[in-house]
Amino acid sequence: MVNMSSGSDRPVTADDERLLTPEQSLALVEVQREEANRSLRVDPVPILGAWGVAWLAGFGAIYLALPAGPGPFLPTWAAGAILGVLFVASMVVSVGQGVWRGRGIEGPSRQVGAMYGWSWLLGLAGLYAVNFGLTHKGVPSGLLPLLWSGSALLVVGVLYLAGGMLWRDRVQYGLGAWTLVVGAASVSAGVPANFAVLSLAGGGGFLIAAGVAHVRGKRSQGRPTSP
Repeated sequence: MVNMSSGSDRPVTADDERLLTPEQSLALVEVQREEANRSLRVDPVPILGAWGVAWLAGFGAIYLALPAGPGPFLPTWAAGAILGVLFVASMVVSVGQGVWRGRGIEGPSRQVGAMYGWSWLLGLAGLYAVNFGLTHKGVPSGLLPLLWSGSALLVVGVLYLAGGMLWRDRVQYGLGAWTLVVGAASVSAGVPANFAVLSLAGGGGFLIAAGVAHVRGKRSQGRPTSP
């Protein structure tokens, strides 16, 4: 690592920049850039972890509450309440992380982040409009759980793929691909097994992604920022 001192043990200050060699100046800029990026970067671990718990416990509760499942072990209203509360809490965590880390970001990065955030809202709103219309056009009630969950995972998976592409994030891109697989598998499983697939494979995928992101974050923190 480059020694960024000006002949003493004290750290380099702005007044000492004229004393730095070109190599030391570049190293100082790189360190400052990395510190700024780290302070503004959204931490994916709490977001992925929150959604993992929501899918695992929420859809698991729905599966355990259905008469056609292994139970019912829970009242339907209780399972719905668990799913709703966990999903609202996950949305709060996601929005809170985005707002907290988005402070101070200006220019193209802020615009891209805002457009991506709106893509989630528009995509899910369009999904609701299409499925609501199909419901009123006479889709059999037995197929509605497959329609809503399968189409929702299609939208979510594509949006995660787009996010992974935008930020060159392999974890997010891989999660998007896995979400598409889970969506297809849930439809193939039928009701009520689709909720077990959503719980175990969907929630498990989020939790694994959170673990991978955590390990990557630890490694990047311990990695030197300059040669």
